[in-house]
This record gives sequence, structure tokens and C-alpha cells, in this order.
Amino acid sequence: MGQFRWLTAGESHGKGLSMVIEGLPAGLPLTEADIEPDLVRRQGGYGRGGRMKIEKDHAEIMAGVRHGLTLGSPLALWVQNRDWVNWTVKMAVEPVSPEVEIERVTRMRPGHADLPGALKYGFEDVRNVLERASARETAARVAVGAVAKRLLAEFGVVFHSHTVAIAGVQANIPGVIDWDAVEADPVRCADRASGEAMVNAINAAKPDGDTVGGIVEVRVEGVPMGLGSHVHWDRKLDGRIAQAIVSINAFKGVEFGAGFDGANRRGSKVHDVILPRDKWEGLPWRHATNNHGGIEGGMSTGEAIVVRAAVKPIPTLAHPLPSVDLDTGEEVLAHYERSDVCVVPAAGVVAEAMLAIVLADAWLEKFGGDTLAGVRAAYDWHLASLQPRKG
Repeated sequence: MGQFRWLTAGESHGKGLSMVIEGLPAGLPLTEADIEPDLVRRQGGYGRGGRMKIEKDHAEIMAGVRHGLTLGSPLALWVQNRDWVNWTVKMAVEPVSPEVEIERVTRMRPGHADLPGALKYGFEDVRNVLERASARETAARVAVGAVAKRLLAEFGVVFHSHTVAIAGVQANIPGVIDWDAVEADPVRCADRASGEAMVNAINAAKPDGDTVGGIVEVRVEGVPMGLGSHVHWDRKLDGRIAQAIVSINAFKGVEFGAGFDGANRRGSKVHDVILPRDKWEGLPWRHATNNHGGIEGGMSTGEAIVVRAAVKPIPTLAHPLPSVDLDTGEEVLAHYERSDVCVVPAAGVVAEAMLAIVLADAWLEKFGGDTLAGVRAAYDWHLASLQPRKG
């Protein structure tokens, strides 16, 4: 069976970000232009900081593709950090002369990886932690996710995300979402009036040197029944998705479909009734509702996969919180480095990427083959098998 395996490497102000992906079948059409749009989307959204004016992310394919088709060998990607030119001494790979004084970061930021990371790895300079713990790494995830999306697009799988809330402002989500309008909205909100209120909330936080968080939703259409499994904890699709989502910087909660709201209803109002075949509308095994977000018993149901996730306010504040110095243990103001006020609109794009990665892995687990044609044959056979057992 195939599996979508991947690794990233790189620091926020290092030379760049490296990615290696293994498990792609041979023969998948793939170019750098397929990756570009999601990298651009990740850099957008109202409330972003100065770093986005410096970086113009582009993923270069370094290996694994020839003449526009994957080779079945590992795929290597590279995203350059343009800001590296300003950090060549502070982030030098080679040893720096003792005569060069490198300012250490010792004032730790509440809510970040600074304190546990510095103590865990025995560092005297918190920069050794914050560089890798930075959300800059999500550019690599989005590039990998774009490759996963390209694979799944061959089978009609479509990804969308939108902002559900920012700073307590809740969107009134329409029954049918205009996804082009979402992408054009400054905060990627499906409700224009709520989007304007979200912008105002971001504007209100900025003069205070503060930050705001929110909630994003990802919807995936076209996933067939049967990805994942009920037989082991680590094969359950929703468990894999939840782990992937909360692994993203600043993500602190995840729910599927009705999620926490469903916990307040009676079971008769939550569970998705299976419709008889005369109401399937050409697709097998439809449900009357989708309160479980397209996953039951750890497996996809054929309905849209719907995932919501909570994004905390980022911890680097222009008006820093009280903290403690790593050297002395005495009270100080936390370290401040250039940061965003709100990352929620971009966070939805990163969540899409992580969901795509998990689904690509589950896809190749079920339909894996050495070639795209082999994967397609297994997929087509599976679809043909999704029929009532006697008729």
C-alpha cells in the first residue's frame, strides 16, 4: 500500500524551507504553478504583519518530476526566505567568530514554545527554539498540501475554507457559500457584514498592541465512503485529522460537523439518517443531514467532510505581556519581534493543507499503486463496489 509521507526543515529566518514528499504515484501531472496559488492565499488576509511584505513565497521543485509528471521517486521542494539577507550573521550555519557579539533572546513569551523548548533542549538562547516554532513553517505545510490537493483533484476532490469567527464576531453563514466572494473578502468570510465587523475588531486590537484569534471551517467535497478505518485508534480518519489540525501553530481545538453544539442536542436530532436508494440522486448511500461532518466510526461516509478549528490569538504582542528572563528568573517584559495582529484568514488555508495531507495519505492507503493509473483503477473498483449487497 502507498502512503503519503512528508518532512519539512528550516527556520523562520534561515535560508529557506525544504520539503520531501514520498509516496506519490508515477504519472501525476505536477508543476510549480500547481503549488503557487495556495502559497499566495496563505500570505493574504487582513491583519497580517510586515513579513508578508518581504516574502513572496514560491516553491521550486528540486526533484521527483520530469517533463511535468511525477516519477514515483521522492519529491523535493524548496521555498526561499527572502528575509535571510538580513539574518546572515544571526542565523549563520558556520560558527561565528568570538569577536562577533550575537544578542541572545532570554525574555520568554507567554503562550509560545520559548520556555518549554529552551529547558527541554538545554538552550541559553531562546532563538534556537522560536525560529523553528515560528508559523513561518506553515508555508512548507501549504506547499506540501498543494501537492496533496493536486493528487486528489484527479478524482474530483475539492477543498474550501472560510472564517467563521474573529474576536468573538460570529459569521452568519449562508446556506450556499459563494467561494469566489470568500476569497475576495479581506478576512475570507462568507458573510460580508460580519466580515466588516471582523475587520473592525482587528483594527480595534492593533493600537493596543494586541492580537485576536477566531474559528475557521474547512469543507471537502468528493471524498468517497470508506477512507480510514474503525479497527485501530491510529487508523480512524477523524483522529488523524484532529491530530493534524492541532499540530498547526496556534490551533487549540477541533470539531467535526455539529461538533460541540451537537453535544447539547438529543440523539434523534444529531445522527445522520441514511436515505433509501430512491433518494440517492446518482450517488450511493446518502444521508439526510451531515451533522457528523462526513465521518462516522473513523471512516468517511461519502458526505462532505466538515472540520472547524479554533485559532488562539498569536502570542507575540507589540505591547508585550509580563514574563520572566531565562537567565535570572526575574520578571521582565516578553520578547517582541515583528508579528501579525490576526492570522485567522490565513489559518484556514493552512488547515486546508493539513486536511489534504491526511486525506492523501488515507487515499493512498486504500487505493495505493505505483502509478496514477493504478490508483485510479483501485478507486474505480471501490466506487463500483458501493452498492446494496443484493440488488
